[in-house]
Amino acid sequence: MILKMNNNSHNKTLVLASLLGLIIGVLLSLISMKVSYNNRIKASAQSWSKLNLLLGAVQDNYVDSVDVSLLTDAALSAALAKLDPHSVYLPPADLKESVTALEGNFDGIGIQFNVPNDTAIVLEVIAGGPSEKAGLQVGDRILKVGEQDIAGVKFPQDSMVRRMKGPAGTRVGILVQRGEEKIPFEITRGKIPVHSVDAAFMIDDITGYLRLSKFSRTTYSEVMKAVAELYDKGMDHLIFDLRDNSGGYLDQALSLSDMFLEQGDEIVSLKGRNRKSEVYKADGKGLYQRLDLSVLINESSASSSEIFAGAIQDNDRGVIVGRRSFGKGLVQEPFNLTDGSGIRLTVARYYTPSGRCIQKPYSDDYGYDIYRRYAEGEMFDRDSIKIDSTKAFRTRAGRTVYGGGGIIPDIFVPLDTTKATKYYIACNKKAVQMRYASSVFDRYRSRLTEIDDFAELDRFLDSIDIPSGFRSFARATEGLVAGEGEWKETEPYIIPQLRALVGRYSKLGENAFYKLYLPVDDVVQYALKSPSKVKDL
Repeated sequence: MILKMNNNSHNKTLVLASLLGLIIGVLLSLISMKVSYNNRIKASAQSWSKLNLLLGAVQDNYVDSVDVSLLTDAALSAALAKLDPHSVYLPPADLKESVTALEGNFDGIGIQFNVPNDTAIVLEVIAGGPSEKAGLQVGDRILKVGEQDIAGVKFPQDSMVRRMKGPAGTRVGILVQRGEEKIPFEITRGKIPVHSVDAAFMIDDITGYLRLSKFSRTTYSEVMKAVAELYDKGMDHLIFDLRDNSGGYLDQALSLSDMFLEQGDEIVSLKGRNRKSEVYKADGKGLYQRLDLSVLINESSASSSEIFAGAIQDNDRGVIVGRRSFGKGLVQEPFNLTDGSGIRLTVARYYTPSGRCIQKPYSDDYGYDIYRRYAEGEMFDRDSIKIDSTKAFRTRAGRTVYGGGGIIPDIFVPLDTTKATKYYIACNKKAVQMRYASSVFDRYRSRLTEIDDFAELDRFLDSIDIPSGFRSFARATEGLVAGEGEWKETEPYIIPQLRALVGRYSKLGENAFYKLYLPVDDVVQYALKSPSKVKDL
């Protein structure tokens, strides 16, 4: 039988059904809420187990599958970020890279390269390394690593490095272009030394220059060797360049300080809540306690660089030249885990001999502090440096120095932007200088790669008419033209840079680059003209 309803009855039925559905939905929600309220996990706010319990609850109950490793890494990074800017969690790949950078060697093929125009060009083939044994040469253009094209395809430079690195004993194919010829190489990777001394040479008859890039495991032995060689050439004034040196191992900073300080001179002290206070002093065995010393620093000199600079300044042992250093006065200790990850945890603060803690204040924009220095004028004017007068200390000779944020140099050298003309900036944006240097090398390869003497290099560079050659190259490749007035203003600044970039392709390598760049390096020029002894300030 089929029952037929009228419209009113039908409407009432729909209303009753809707109400019933709503009531059931509310009841189900209440039941669900009751269940969730009953999922109470016992934990104390003061217990680290709380983190494990909650991550476990996420893994067991989250609506989608969970990448436990990713979530754990994120939680650890977030937790350490609440401590200080230098306590960090390092996943396995990052930890390995961090250790490799400071251990003094890595596994790879043994070259240094640059990428001026979307193609990697070999700048240095490390002596005795796998690439030298295989036959790679300075100036080779790398087209392929394995089966991967890396030239002309905007391949990231860090990815190039990762493809060339690999465990010692493994093999990798490299295809290079040398002149018009393409040459394949099969290279067996090996242990490659990483040097921390970038350059060491005599500037004049009595002044030596040494640039240190980091404080690695081999730093002390490298510096000792370099300084001894310069000393044998007649050096009695050393310009020790720590600009852009972000630090490294504490023991290396102590050993370097020991080279120049007298017995009993304090180097640094360490104080931490759960660490025994320690004071480090020079043992008096340093060979260069009477050598005149100028130490160059800037806003990127940090950590061990500041320990060394602070020890020299507070003991009135030498003159600090440049701009205020970074301001990292915290000591990190490694805690490594069996899965290859680890943390670098701040365990103490270090204090210079006068008692300064030079750690700059933590802030929300801590990582952008250098940009703030630009904005506030500190890079151009010493009087713009914000000094906390309540943190004044005295050096051994009674000079006033300040804590609270980096080492303030004895001789301030402002950043000079007046030399950067529109033409120069336009060339920089297009990397025209580097590409021009590469083109010069292509033309004079056989001659340039045989030069191992500064005087001979100068004669070669004088002979090729770099000013007109560069202007023609910039016009032909990028359509960049400087008027006579603008070129006259640009030339004194850009020509030393071009000579340095070309000179780097000679056997003198980085020594050539830094020595030829000296005429436009204002900080070095100040160090040459200014006293190297505190008593003369």
